[in-house]
Amino acid sequence: MSQRSIEDEALLDATQACVLAVGVRRTTMTDVARRAGVSRMTLYRRFADVTSLMQALMTREFTHIIGEVDAEVAELPTARERVVTAAVAGVDRLTRHPLFLRIVDVDPELLLPYITTRRGAFQRAAVGAFEVRLVDGVAEGSIAVPDPAAAARTIELALRGFAFQTLAPGAEEEREQELVELSRLLDAYLAPVPERGRQARVARLALPGDETLAAGQARASRPRRRGVSR
Repeated sequence: MSQRSIEDEALLDATQACVLAVGVRRTTMTDVARRAGVSRMTLYRRFADVTSLMQALMTREFTHIIGEVDAEVAELPTARERVVTAAVAGVDRLTRHPLFLRIVDVDPELLLPYITTRRGAFQRAAVGAFEVRLVDGVAEGSIAVPDPAAAARTIELALRGFAFQTLAPGAEEEREQELVELSRLLDAYLAPVPERGRQARVARLALPGDETLAAGQARASRPRRRGVSR
């Protein structure tokens, strides 16, 4: 690590200590500088305000989760297993992280933009990690998605909703069961569908009284007969 990055790590450590102690809203640049043992001028040279400090801190802490789960699933035999296991373990670990819990408990409004209007650095990193594994899975045949990039974004959106819902009152008792169901949901979404199963799925999706979609698929799957000359 360069000297500059070592200094940044110390500043982010100090920021995290302040947030865990008093919350984001009550954390000031003066508090962070005092905890880090540096002058306010030194702090301002690296970060413009508490918001930029928090963005850097959340990116560091939450992106570290991606690295942890990636290392843990590396030996699983298929890319689909690696994607599903990493996704479920990662979202579970995120919702147990002290920084995440403190923000949700004291300053939940700070997370609203990451739910509604923007995809932060951590979320972009998660999407990138999923996309790499999805491409690998498509190549090996364990994953069937037409567009890995779109599928990666979709998985992140599903996990985003799951992460915030698990903090609702009484959700802790249901967490383990919901994590199992989340795993099943993701696995079914990514798994290749046999041809017979695909036709059955199309038939189920057809609207009542409208057999156009199912009939068209059935006709397309029949072998064509050659005309018989008279």
